[in-house]
Amino acid sequence: MKRIVVALVVLAVLGGGLFWVLTSPMVLRAGTEPVPAGAPNLANGETLFNAGGCTSCHTTPGQEDRLRLGGGLALTSPFGTFHVPNISSHPADGIGAWTPAQFQRAMRAGVSPDGRHYYPSFPYTSYQRMSGADLRDLFAYLKTLPPVAGRIRDHELPFPFNVRRGLGLWKLAFLDGKVFQPDPGRGAAWNRGAYLVEGPAHCAECHSPRNPIGVIDPLRRFAGGPNPEGEGRVPNITQHPDALGPWSKEELVELLTTGFTPSFDSVGGSMASVVRNTARLPQADREAMADYLKSLPAVPPAP
Repeated sequence: MKRIVVALVVLAVLGGGLFWVLTSPMVLRAGTEPVPAGAPNLANGETLFNAGGCTSCHTTPGQEDRLRLGGGLALTSPFGTFHVPNISSHPADGIGAWTPAQFQRAMRAGVSPDGRHYYPSFPYTSYQRMSGADLRDLFAYLKTLPPVAGRIRDHELPFPFNVRRGLGLWKLAFLDGKVFQPDPGRGAAWNRGAYLVEGPAHCAECHSPRNPIGVIDPLRRFAGGPNPEGEGRVPNITQHPDALGPWSKEELVELLTTGFTPSFDSVGGSMASVVRNTARLPQADREAMADYLKSLPAVPPAP
């Protein structure tokens, strides 16, 4: 019996040590490459800021200035309530004291400057596709926006989701760290649209169903599903006949510009906020996004 107890203790220690090593943020290599040299392009940074819809989540609720990124929005989910952080240029409460390398690490690997895992409610699973130059430009643009004082409360998550360390295993399984690679068989406009939709605009994060551990179902990507905030459904945006199949490219561009649909309706809820951002993109970028969306294979709506 004594030998059995000793063996169990040894196994428990070894198992705990293995868990500690595998869940370390330092295991992840994503985002550790050098930040590209050169002066940031602030105009490009602003375009990526609008493509990413940063204001939709990070603008301080209850005030009109969309560029005051003090956070505070509560995002409800099956895992608990996430409170969106302050990403203003405030040096203590926001990201004003971050370095470009720390920003890149956060966007690509979901790791904070102090070495903690970020929850994937922050869609780094999509942002990892962004190029180093674009991340450099986006960070430089964010640093030009006004500082907003105030720290945001901690997330409200039940056990075991409140154990951040466990996210290391989730990332090892579902975060590949790959930057977007253009398809040489497609044109420049299609590749630009694919990059925007799959990367900074992170469209799949809302428009796809997820499994019980929060991973997008790869067989139903973009097929819509339950609204993660608990009200209604997020629509299917594939080329299925019951989704965007009947829409023309021009109608998709109109939606991304004005929010109006071919049936003379207008989008509401979170999508209305998305359109306020895509409307600020260059026309060529909205057309490129429409090109890519029109190429998505038809997937039946998720049950």
